[in-house]
Amino acid sequence: ENVSLLFKLYCLTVMTLVAATYTVALRYTRTVETELYFSTTAVCITEVIKLFLSVGILTKETGSLTRLITSLKENVFGSPIELLKLSVPSLVYALQNNMAFVALSNLDAAVYQVTYQLKIPCTALCTVLMLNRTLSKLQWFSVFMLCGGVTLVQWKPAQTTKVQVEQNPWLGFGAIAVAVLCSGFAGVYFEKVLKSSDTSLWVRNIQMYLSGIVVTLFGVYMSDGAQVLEKGFFYGYTYYVWFVIFLASVGGLYTSVVVKYTDNIMKGFSAAAAIVLSTVASVILFGLQITVTFFLGALLVCVSIYLYGLPRQDTTKIQPSETKSSKERLATV
Repeated sequence: ENVSLLFKLYCLTVMTLVAATYTVALRYTRTVETELYFSTTAVCITEVIKLFLSVGILTKETGSLTRLITSLKENVFGSPIELLKLSVPSLVYALQNNMAFVALSNLDAAVYQVTYQLKIPCTALCTVLMLNRTLSKLQWFSVFMLCGGVTLVQWKPAQTTKVQVEQNPWLGFGAIAVAVLCSGFAGVYFEKVLKSSDTSLWVRNIQMYLSGIVVTLFGVYMSDGAQVLEKGFFYGYTYYVWFVIFLASVGGLYTSVVVKYTDNIMKGFSAAAAIVLSTVASVILFGLQITVTFFLGALLVCVSIYLYGLPRQDTTKIQPSETKSSKERLATV
């Protein structure tokens, strides 16, 4: 049990460090690099790299190329239903990203920032409803505290501009609601698929990344199709851009490991810690000024992580649905 706990802590720590490094590197490519690249193509390449990395790890897991081919035939190409099942989170994440863009276009940055953090308690709610788990009152309190802490860490005063953009607040709030629901549902859905069978984690990743490549290629065509044809798929790519893509790929693989052996709520806490670390790194590297709101937000994040990590019943396994109904679990909360 101690080894299992240490492994979980190791996974969360690595994910936090990778996510923080990725955020800092991404900020560098967007502020220091003079030539911008197409972010849609970078996302697509990330999915391709994650696919190849998963195939490589599965090859090592199976022990031979023959067993790898057999496993892929049985679980990927020979199981269209399973492949379709893993295409759901890819499509939902694509919808989430588009809705987030619509929301940001129709809401003030500060309003968007606050409301989008509702994805944290939404993920907790999806975990309770979809995975038959229970959270204590202290855990729910720590989840909402984390939500407030992340909001304060990312808070920036609204800046007035001369360009007035016509906004539709109702459309913005509707889009943010869809984005929040998509975020919670997709993450918990993937966790349920991972933990509901003995299928290898890397097989599941391959199934998801195959559909992810299709979805991201469609995104490239819809968003930057004409420019990509004119300038090239790898326009603006530098060593730093490839480093960002590599970090995103490794971070994606580690996210699936964290979801497999912990849960989506812990993934949210890890992501919050990464935000704090990346902001501190930005202070050192880019001269970013620490504000009172950041300090208070970082304090709330740290306290919420401590409270959520207090000894409790294990909630990283899917419980039998017969134990409690969804209504009963919500009533106890």
